[in-house]
Amino acid sequence: MDALHVIGMAPTFAATLAFSVFAALAVPFSAAADTSAPPVTIVAFGDSLTAGYGLKANEAFPAQLQMALQKRGYKVSIVNAGVSGDTTADGLRRFDWAMQPKPDGVILELGANDVLRGVDPKQPRANLDKMLGMLKSKGVDVLLAGMKAPNNWGPDYVKNFDTIYPDLAKKYDVMLYPFFLEGVALDPKYTQADGEHPTAAGVAEIVKRILPDAEALVQRITQRKTAAK
Repeated sequence: MDALHVIGMAPTFAATLAFSVFAALAVPFSAAADTSAPPVTIVAFGDSLTAGYGLKANEAFPAQLQMALQKRGYKVSIVNAGVSGDTTADGLRRFDWAMQPKPDGVILELGANDVLRGVDPKQPRANLDKMLGMLKSKGVDVLLAGMKAPNNWGPDYVKNFDTIYPDLAKKYDVMLYPFFLEGVALDPKYTQADGEHPTAAGVAEIVKRILPDAEALVQRITQRKTAAK
């Protein structure tokens, strides 16, 4: 069962986090996409935030991101490899087969369930390290989506957890989107009744904010594939 929607398993984001909400901005059409570029396949690998808990398939993050990128002219397919309830340890266990066949890129979004359960930050750090190491060895481009710890676990926990993502992004030279729920966490107009999972509108806000990074990921992949021809 998904720790993100189990009441009482751990203090919720709503009771412990305070994140700013920014005004929505229209995303202009980008002329950067090259219509002659090769198609790109990206695996969105994560937990319920990726899987689309409580949403229709076309409302989930991978589907909305794919549509946003295609509107900008990119020939891209985003595979939904999110599993509700997954911790980083769960993700590591299914990682190898989830990466078959090898994708061009990965958006790695895991850690929310670890932090809600108060898992020692050393464990998600080690698990994410292994996944990034495997992707690096296979030559797969990565966009790492970060998570942040609630203050109720104390300042030491917050520091040890929150540094996982920037540290690993630097170690493996991968792109980093610091907080996957930026602009959505705690905002009732963007969250479901549980106060934690994003609505379809919340996912749209996530997509709007992460889109420049996702676009840069596609461009990086395209350049690599073109150069390899």
